[in-house]
Amino acid sequence: MSNVRDYGAAGDGQSDDTGAIQHALADGEGLIEFPRGDYRITKPIVVDLAKFSRTAIRGSGGTAKLIMAGKGPALFFAGSHDKSADPNGFKPEIWQRERMPLLGDIEITGEHPEADGIRLEGVMQPTLTGVLIRKVRNAIHVTKRSRNVLISHCHIYQNTGIGVFLDHCNLHQTIITGSHISYCRLGGIRIQGGEIRNFQVTGNDIEYNNNRALGVPDADAEPTAEIYIDVEDGTVREGTICSNTIQATYSPNGANIRFIGSGSKGNHRAGMWTIAGNLIGSQATNIHLTSALGFAISGNYIYSGHERNIVIEGSRSIAIGANTLGHNPDYGDKELSTGIRFVDCEDCTVTGLIIQDALAGQNTVTGAVANKKDGLIELVRCRRINLTGCQIFEGTPNGLVLEDCADTLISGCTVLDRRSPRLMEHAIVWRDSAKPTTGNLIHGCRIGTGSRGNLSGTNRTGIRVSENVQD
Repeated sequence: MSNVRDYGAAGDGQSDDTGAIQHALADGEGLIEFPRGDYRITKPIVVDLAKFSRTAIRGSGGTAKLIMAGKGPALFFAGSHDKSADPNGFKPEIWQRERMPLLGDIEITGEHPEADGIRLEGVMQPTLTGVLIRKVRNAIHVTKRSRNVLISHCHIYQNTGIGVFLDHCNLHQTIITGSHISYCRLGGIRIQGGEIRNFQVTGNDIEYNNNRALGVPDADAEPTAEIYIDVEDGTVREGTICSNTIQATYSPNGANIRFIGSGSKGNHRAGMWTIAGNLIGSQATNIHLTSALGFAISGNYIYSGHERNIVIEGSRSIAIGANTLGHNPDYGDKELSTGIRFVDCEDCTVTGLIIQDALAGQNTVTGAVANKKDGLIELVRCRRINLTGCQIFEGTPNGLVLEDCADTLISGCTVLDRRSPRLMEHAIVWRDSAKPTTGNLIHGCRIGTGSRGNLSGTNRTGIRVSENVQD
């Protein structure tokens, strides 16, 4: 073990300890220890693994703090691994000198507007545990290629950029678990381009990652999300978002979880993901998927979407399972209107869903935007959608609205307005503005009557209505 004090670091928060810490890395014994203190640095500490060999940095049980007073990352872990995680692809010197750099039990704080926390590049098995990063730009920034990244039990808090930023990198086998990621202005976890596979986000608290807490002028409307994945120039597949609390405060164009995919309908670049067992709430849109392929969304409680709970656009093979969409009862009569919207989607199922709109039929939270939805569930220009075994309550102005849809099955659903007086106009509305519809069925449903009736536009060729129970 090498103590940075033995190499001249003062740890008084005033002296420039950059040179002493770099000296400890170059001449130390591999395990670099920071005793309790505040270590001010003015340039990135570069952990060149090929040069220094196996390295770990430890902050004496969290009592040490690095203060980054210059541009760039406080700690830059640089490796030279350029292959996959396959054992047959390792150069002997990578395994001998560079595997599993460790960082733990330390705080990193920024004192420069362009200060970052940690940068990882070309690193195999980097493991971050018990790290607090605050008041920097991007807390953890991964670039180019890395493999088997573990981020566990960390606190990433109050940063002007992004909490965990995967920036056009080639990255497989990554786990973010048991961490708090909150109050980062441009997103809690953000993937921008690159090639990402096997990405797991599990057991975290990810909250309030927008501009509201930081108050940057004229930046409220910049799109953000707790988990923001934009692959218009990359591919992101094989991932899970499970057992997290993912909450926010409203921001225009905001979402709790947002995927922006790209590519043809046969090869969407965002896909093969599971979103399960999360608590997701309080944003403009809770889950927003664009050009996605192969998502399973189930077992979540999703609430307080100022505009919609779920919006899915230009996507296919999306399975929405047994979720509950509703409100936070702690707020009493302060409710937000709920809703799901599919646009230009194919081959999707919605099964076992419980969704209830606001009892007032509109957003009643002070400052909430006016809701312009046409139905509690809306399907627009969709093909081969199955809506089965769902309970759709208190829809405003309608329960279920379909427009220019074909080969759509609605079966075993309950569509009711239990309010008095009823605010729902129709339980099911079917509209076709183009060519006649084909292959549609409404069967075995419990269909309530609204203020203008129960079914609208379903008495036409191409829609079969059979064995339903109607008021």
